[in-house]
Amino acid sequence: MSKNNLKHTHPISFRKFDIEKDASVLLEWVNNPHAKYWGMLEANLNDLVATYTQLLSVPNYQIYIGEINQESTFLMESYDPKTDFIAKHYDVLEGDCGMHVLIKPPQEQITGFTWHIFSNIINFLFLNKKCKRIVVEPDVNNKKIHRLNKRAGFKYDKQVVLPEKIAFLAFCTLESYEQQCAKLIEI
Repeated sequence: MSKNNLKHTHPISFRKFDIEKDASVLLEWVNNPHAKYWGMLEANLNDLVATYTQLLSVPNYQIYIGEINQESTFLMESYDPKTDFIAKHYDVLEGDCGMHVLIKPPQEQITGFTWHIFSNIINFLFLNKKCKRIVVEPDVNNKKIHRLNKRAGFKYDKQVVLPEKIAFLAFCTLESYEQQCAKLIEI
């Protein structure tokens, strides 16, 4: 994999996930070893379609494809933690917004690419004035996402046992995100 030292600043667009259009692309992503924490390495197209058909039927569960230069680049899921299994592990507050992120396998390493996507996702979520705090529950072994979460200002609370993983429960408010971004600018 080559490394491109240029900062990645291309505009990102979000569109609703279209199961007919996006399922085969998403299958390539989730079957790639870089997505092992997504839990679908062995999934086939029927498995993926069944999973995402079910998710799309959940009230307040939103699934987006992020595009850069009209190319599908990442998947973002947002959900209401009150209606999710995670609600059994903490006191859900009004304005909590759950988030899952999957970025496609890199073809080349571009400095700042993942942060560019991640920060745009957080900005996108906080554009919804109902979202006061983002909640994530990454696998405890997913060190890459922990670094990214902490860089964005997520505060790690505790470990929780979920049906598919042992996870950290972490939270990010707009204020903590903005404070962390201000620190990054100072560096």
